[in-house]
Amino acid sequence: MTETRPTAVVTGASSGIGAATAHALAGAGFHVVLGARRLDRCEKIAAEIDGTALPLDVTDAESVAAFAAAVPEARVLINNAGGAKGLAPVADADEDDWRWMFETNVMGTLRVTKALLPTLIASGDGHIVTVTSIAALGPYDNGAGYTGAKHAQAMLHRTLRAELLGQPVRLTEILPGLVETEFSLVRFDGDADKAAAPYRGLTPLTGDDVADVIAFAVTRPSNVNLDQIVIKPRAQYDAMRAHREA
Repeated sequence: MTETRPTAVVTGASSGIGAATAHALAGAGFHVVLGARRLDRCEKIAAEIDGTALPLDVTDAESVAAFAAAVPEARVLINNAGGAKGLAPVADADEDDWRWMFETNVMGTLRVTKALLPTLIASGDGHIVTVTSIAALGPYDNGAGYTGAKHAQAMLHRTLRAELLGQPVRLTEILPGLVETEFSLVRFDGDADKAAAPYRGLTPLTGDDVADVIAFAVTRPSNVNLDQIVIKPRAQYDAMRAHREA
């Protein structure tokens, strides 16, 4: 049976914001292609939403090339793969953690975007959504590796916005604040107590909250470009300041 739904590609789709976005876009009428290293999780989600799951490691150029070759056409790309490692001051920075953050957040976004850009342009109504972070807006203590990576990722996306003027492709940057997902578990190598600490005393965003906004952005009329959307919990002012109940 020929697929009649427009295709949306979601990276980092195995959990958190990516998984929630896959559900939201399917609900908005898209055929969703889910990409992540944890293919088993993507396959489960794909079965729920009548989508397609493909293996994808954004840090591996060959994996990205194979993924793109399996997606002959796409209208929407959600660059969601990323993450943080550690929370060390610059004086104690772990170079391997920094390298992983730049490879995953920056080079991964670059690889996938380059690979799928021709088909997004060819669709006649493409849309690239890049999930950065409020870490792309300013520094915070002990976070130079992550804020540096997110600033670089944001500059990639914002520069592309200008470079694609005149092409039928919209670009939206999503900048979430505190979202309770597996993000902190990855940052703290699975330490559940450390991972829970950022969310204590307030009600954080959920993956569904962010996904709802992404779905809104990509379903606007094709002449409407929502350049940047900053999403934070009501109790959070910026990366360094939030109101927490005792």
